[in-house]
Amino acid sequence: MTDRTPEEIAVELSLLVRELVAAGRNDLLLRSIGVSVLEKLRIEAAKSRLSRLLITKDYKIILVDYDHKEVEMTPVHKAVYLLFLNHPEGIEFKNLSEYRDELLGYYMATAKLMDKQTITESVDMLVNPLNNSINEKCSRIKSIFLNMMDQYSANYYIISGHTQKHFAGSSKIWYERLKIIKIPRELVIIESKTV
Repeated sequence: MTDRTPEEIAVELSLLVRELVAAGRNDLLLRSIGVSVLEKLRIEAAKSRLSRLLITKDYKIILVDYDHKEVEMTPVHKAVYLLFLNHPEGIEFKNLSEYRDELLGYYMATAKLMDKQTITESVDMLVNPLNNSINEKCSRIKSIFLNMMDQYSANYYIISGHTQKHFAGSSKIWYERLKIIKIPRELVIIESKTV
């Protein structure tokens, strides 16, 4: 055990980082920190620039720290967004049919004035892996956030890809191509119990 405080360790680490950078050895710096720690640091750095995301009881999506600016979306886009926000572990598009009822529930809640048959048909198109509807909706959501903030910040709010590599035995490797919303969930405020 060391008698140094976290603050003292941070000062020492800072000096070591400067030495490696001055020596032009960013490769060693990255290797010593590790990619997973680097991603955590990136999230920590972004927190000061990211806004809390408020989901109101009537399903308005508000960027609290951007002067309570509403993220205006159609009901279908809100439904898709709420589904992915509710699944921080991510969802593969090819498995969307497993989330059909949940997506239908969000769409019904956000489109109270729409015809139930139209909503159901729209959800069926969204969860159909042979239909491009889900990609179109995610593209539109991305565009909405990019019109409200810079690319770096928007990356935490949009539905984006995340690939996980899995090993099944010694020679079999498979990939899970998840779609996720990267915003740290401690920045998400939900007034309603349904999300």
